[in-house]
Amino acid sequence: MCRSIKTLRPPVLPEEATDEDIRAAALQYVRKVSGFRAPAAHNREVFDRAVDAIAEATAELLDGLEIRGQTATSGQAESRQAG
Repeated sequence: MCRSIKTLRPPVLPEEATDEDIRAAALQYVRKVSGFRAPAAHNREVFDRAVDAIAEATAELLDGLEIRGQTATSGQAESRQAG
């Protein structure tokens, strides 16, 4: 049903995760947990809210991670906010 969610943090991901990367991972997560590839019309709103909430939490997680004593996503929050 769903492809695997890839790791979004450096150094696994050679470049910083984009908003698109984060949203794709959130969508895959919601699809997996709900068991639906695409929601029925009556579930669309709650499905989309879940994707938004998970994408936001993921961005916050990536922005706050520290790897080997350095911020894992230095500049990532600023680049996301600017875009």
